[in-house]
Amino acid sequence: MTAGDTAGGGLDTPPRLEVDGLLDDPETRIIVCCGAGGVGKTTTAAALGVRAAERGRKAVVLTIDPARRLAQSMGIDSLDNTPRKVTGVGVGEGDGVGRVGEGGELHAMMLDMKRTFDEIVEGHTDGERAAAILANPFYQSLSAGFAGTQEYMAMEKLGQLRARDDWDLIIVDTPPSRSALDFLDAPKRLGSFLDGKFIRVLMAPAKVGGRAGMKFLNVGMSLMTGTLSKLMGASLLKDVQTFVAAMDTMFGGFRTRADATFRLLQAPGTAFLVVAAPEPDALREAAYFVERLAAERMPLAGLVLNRVHGSDAHQLSAERALAAAENLEERGIVDQESGKAGLRDSAAKATHEYTETPDTDAETDTVDSDPDTDTDADVDEITAGLLRLHAERMQVIAREQRTRDRFTSLHPEVAVAEVAALPGDVHDLAGLRAIGERLAAGVPAGA
Repeated sequence: MTAGDTAGGGLDTPPRLEVDGLLDDPETRIIVCCGAGGVGKTTTAAALGVRAAERGRKAVVLTIDPARRLAQSMGIDSLDNTPRKVTGVGVGEGDGVGRVGEGGELHAMMLDMKRTFDEIVEGHTDGERAAAILANPFYQSLSAGFAGTQEYMAMEKLGQLRARDDWDLIIVDTPPSRSALDFLDAPKRLGSFLDGKFIRVLMAPAKVGGRAGMKFLNVGMSLMTGTLSKLMGASLLKDVQTFVAAMDTMFGGFRTRADATFRLLQAPGTAFLVVAAPEPDALREAAYFVERLAAERMPLAGLVLNRVHGSDAHQLSAERALAAAENLEERGIVDQESGKAGLRDSAAKATHEYTETPDTDAETDTVDSDPDTDTDADVDEITAGLLRLHAERMQVIAREQRTRDRFTSLHPEVAVAEVAALPGDVHDLAGLRAIGERLAAGVPAGA
């Protein structure tokens, strides 16, 4: 379903990721975009949402993007913890190309880590206890920045969205983190901490009833709390104990919900897209994530390779472009008409990629009519510079190809969609649609 025919005949050519097939499949209910930071996960998730909505899906994008750029590109003043409908997106909107189905629409939201934690507290305790927990200093620190909280809350919010069943497709942009594996590991770590031995020890006095029980624990707890007071400070320890006592009825649910969401990620209706850039570090992280997903039996749809460079003049190699530039700069062009013609044709195609010439014929006539003028020298200098620019582009393309081939040699079964690099940042729905079209094409321009 997600991997199309092999897009070429080379041994290193991976199967092509069929993005539209993935989006159109009604069995696909969750798409998780994951990978290293700075590779375009957020933009990819948003572009998938726009394309899915305009192909008839009722989609919601859950993003963890601290910048306002994504909200602005969707025409929304701000994103918060509540899904907001994106206007101008859906069947009948946009350019009308490739639309299928009816009734598509797109909502978007940005995870508010603390607000999601607050909602869990409010939803699982009575009003008085919830107020005590929300006002507790230790809880405020935990909910605002404890390691793993953001990843855990992203999974909580995913579970909430799936339970509402208001959308037939949920697209998740995983939190930016030092390692992509934090997305899978952090919820378990936080759940284990909240349900762990340390919390249970702090809860022990409240669970033992009567004076006899308290006397029994008094000596041991005094020793333990005395040590903890030295390590943590008496005030912090008191805040923790108050927090634990108030949260007593909730602790067992954290790990349960984390495990339930983990199973949801393993379900057939979920598809993981590993997002990377054609750079060694990003693809090394992507390879590691592919292996981890396989180990956890999570369904991998494929790899999205962003910011891939291509050229419409790829027939002109870097070596030939540099040689032509040197000839022009030294004015030592070999006087062989056939060689000059072939070189000029390739050079013209390369320079056309980097410039827009309103009247090429007129310019050529001017140069041919008087080759000894200053204009001729200027044209040679500009052409040589553009040829060197083309040579640099071809070297970048070759380097990216080698990096991708290393990944493919390790994971030849992984379907790949290569997304051509855009000349600028995405700042509106048109830009997101352009990314979606590149995702659907799966190959960079000129490849």
